Amino acid sequence: MDLKGAKAYALQQLLDGLSPLLTYHGRHHTLDVYQTAVEYAHLEGVSGEDLKLLRTAAAFHDIGFIDTYRGHETRGCEIVRAVLPGFHYAPDQIERICGLIMATQLPQTPHNHLEEIICDCDLDYLGRADFYPIGATLFAEFKVQGIVQTEEDWNRLQVNFLTQHRYFTQTANRLRQPLKEQHLAEIKRVVAQYA
Repeated sequence: MDLKGAKAYALQQLLDGLSPLLTYHGRHHTLDVYQTAVEYAHLEGVSGEDLKLLRTAAAFHDIGFIDTYRGHETRGCEIVRAVLPGFHYAPDQIERICGLIMATQLPQTPHNHLEEIICDCDLDYLGRADFYPIGATLFAEFKVQGIVQTEEDWNRLQVNFLTQHRYFTQTANRLRQPLKEQHLAEIKRVVAQYA
C-alpha cells in the first residue's frame, strides 16, 4: 500500500476538482477528518494495516463530491476502486475502504470499529469549540444547495440533527459528547424564541 501516494493523489484531486461553493465539504474538511482519524486511531488502539486503511479512507471519503453532491459516497467508492490498484492496494483492502466511506453516509451506519471511528471523525466538530464557525460554512453550503433558506431553517435542522446524532467510539463520547450536548441546548434556546 502506497498510502503517501494515495493521500497526495486524493488531496490534489480535491484541490483541483472541488467547487468553491462547497464551503464545508472542501479540502480543509478532508484534512481535518484525516488528522482526527490519526488521533482517534491512537486513542482507540488502531495500528498496522487497519490504520493505513482508515487513513486512506479519510483522505478519500469525500472525493465523490468532485462529481456529485447527492450520492457522493457511492461515487467515491467508484473512484477508489478505479484509482487505488495503482497505489498497490489489494481488492479486499479497497472493499474495506469502500465500507468506511459508505459508513459516513447519513444516517451513519457503521458495522465495525474502523467504521465507527471514521463516522465519529467525520462529525467530530459537533462536539468541538469550533462548532459554530464550522457550522456557518455548512449553513452557507446548504443555502447554495437549496437544503435550507433561512437561519431559522438551519437552526431547526441542527436541533433535529444533533438530537438524532450519536457518537460511536469511547473516545468521541468522552471528548466530544459533553460539548455537543451543550451546543444542542444552546440552539434549542434559539429555536424556542421563534414564533
